[in-house]
Amino acid sequence: MTRDARQPEGMSPPRAPYSPVVVSGDLVFTAGQVAFDRDGNLVPGGIAEQTRQVLANVEACLAAGGCGIDDVVKVGVFLADLGDFEAFNREYATHFTAPYPARTTVRAGLADGLLVEIDVIARRP
Repeated sequence: MTRDARQPEGMSPPRAPYSPVVVSGDLVFTAGQVAFDRDGNLVPGGIAEQTRQVLANVEACLAAGGCGIDDVVKVGVFLADLGDFEAFNREYATHFTAPYPARTTVRAGLADGLLVEIDVIARRP
């Protein structure tokens, strides 16, 4: 299988050596997305605002890969503080519908100011 790396529209290319989205066959893999806006600035606010921006970035990546949020089968969530889990989960639940994708949530050391990072795997329709 080949790796078809894609750049989502409206997102600045990463500075580090990775692709934001890779399509391989009918699978779409996103890199970990954080709460940076189109200009590369961290969105103001707390966990709810950051989660909202992260999931908007995930959706842009999925669109670049030819699918959408309803095509996601696996989600990886990295929280700077597990005390934010309930507030994160409330916002997350507004973006996904049942049957929900499989999900793993772990505490992780994220860069200063980042509260959440999310990566996903989706299957293109």
